[in-house]
Amino acid sequence: MSTLNIALGNYGLTKPLKSGQVTAGRLPLNYVPIEQIVPAMRKMCRALEYDICEMAFTTYVCARAYGKPFTAIPVFVTRNFHHWAMFYNEKSGIRKPKDLEGRKVGVNRGYTVTTGLWARGILQSEYGVDLSKITWIPTDDEHVAEFKGPANVDYRFKGKAMRDLLLSGEIDAALGEVGVDAPEIKPLIPDAKKAAFDYYRRTGIYPVNHGVVVKNTLLKENPGIVDELARAFDAAKAIYLKDLQGSAGISSWDKAAADNAAVVGDPFPFGIEKNRKALEAITQFSVDQGMVPRKFTVEELFQPLN
Repeated sequence: MSTLNIALGNYGLTKPLKSGQVTAGRLPLNYVPIEQIVPAMRKMCRALEYDICEMAFTTYVCARAYGKPFTAIPVFVTRNFHHWAMFYNEKSGIRKPKDLEGRKVGVNRGYTVTTGLWARGILQSEYGVDLSKITWIPTDDEHVAEFKGPANVDYRFKGKAMRDLLLSGEIDAALGEVGVDAPEIKPLIPDAKKAAFDYYRRTGIYPVNHGVVVKNTLLKENPGIVDELARAFDAAKAIYLKDLQGSAGISSWDKAAADNAAVVGDPFPFGIEKNRKALEAITQFSVDQGMVPRKFTVEELFQPLN
């Protein structure tokens, strides 16, 4: 088998793989040097640049709707809750989620970014917000070049910093990492961590962020690759979870994983069934938010494990 180029971000979960501590059986993997995973996802969607690639899951669902020739395996390398990812400018008069209706709300990067999807889904399902009454303001292109946003998505502010838009009042609120430390910028949901954990206890939904996709040609030629990859990620996860119990958890990713583990148990469950509620939510939110023309079944999005 020829060397397979794989693009993964740099996290505690992927470190055992990228360092060579864990190997992928017979698979000759070449870990492409990656500083930021976001550009790699875009390259995969637009040019199939890698054989295997980490992929934001909403980007993946959108890519499948446009026939991109890669398929996910049921392995998820990043995940978190998103109640924390909603902010507003106090000068706008916004005080609660319903106040977003009729306003301009920024979305860090593209409209189809995963944090944006989860935040909007929470606003709609938990707080009764009518998403169609909000003008969404992405600050960057979409990974899937063919995607065209719904009528209430305004791309005129692409390239502008979310911080500047929010502080200037050009937008009233924002979703995602806004990079603002100013007294007038407030979290939309007070005590977001408590709200997120309550959400999980009521719904069983533990949001998925990034998965892993494999080129369809590779899957056809080498169907056993799925199990080899799954075993490798399982082994890497075991090492990482053991480290989390000690003193290794020093990054913000590690802290979030440790905090989540106290509530959800395994902070990185793999497989379809253990993630079905989150995946059903993503597929429904994707339709509700105009990202795809129909609701995918969970099964059709994955290459199953043998």
